[in-house]
Amino acid sequence: MNDKDYEDFISTVSHELRTPLTSIRGFSQTMLHSWDKLDDESKKKFLKIIVDQSNRLITLVENMLSVTKLKNTKENFIYTEFALKPSIDMVISVVKSQYTDKTFEILISNNLPPLLADKDKFQQIMTNLIENAAKYGKENSKITIQASYINDKISIKVINEGIEIQEKDYDKIFTKFSRIDNPLTRKIQGSGLGLYITKNLTEKMGGTISVKSENEKTEFTVVLPAANIERQAREICRQ
Repeated sequence: MNDKDYEDFISTVSHELRTPLTSIRGFSQTMLHSWDKLDDESKKKFLKIIVDQSNRLITLVENMLSVTKLKNTKENFIYTEFALKPSIDMVISVVKSQYTDKTFEILISNNLPPLLADKDKFQQIMTNLIENAAKYGKENSKITIQASYINDKISIKVINEGIEIQEKDYDKIFTKFSRIDNPLTRKIQGSGLGLYITKNLTEKMGGTISVKSENEKTEFTVVLPAANIERQAREICRQ
């Protein structure tokens, strides 16, 4: 990491940490000093803000740690074969609890061949994409996750309904600390690290990621090798 990247990193960390920490401290102090004066509705509202900001801090710290690990060439990827749908179902169950206004449509056949990937890192990729889709999707909108088997690879699409990403920003959104400027992103807080991490993890596992946005829908596509193809290749190499 050069001096400019390091300065950007420290500046972003300082800014992103300050906002949730200030909120948590402020609302905690208000509840501590004014508990008897607050009605139940206000107490619930303040506690929800504290929980939301705590979750934001956890996500931010996890992303910062992930960025640090991406620079470590010795990081090990543990490859196993696993079915796609149960992993997606688990991610959605977590995201759904945070974004209760969204509905989730899963279009994944049980007959898909398994993936050969690092399961934890694959779930991190899917969490980033599905959470991103929910965060930036229109209120009360639908998130669609679909997968297909094409040319010996598995293609996974995450689609949401909302403000479009302009084509000129397609590459930019995958760079570190990037935040595109539109009415929705101005209202939603973020570090600009999620898609950078997602792209790096996908490519390190031999995959690709792309985005297409039109007609008020945004579609992220992750393509990874199917496990049976990788197994055949390993067997050929041993012969």
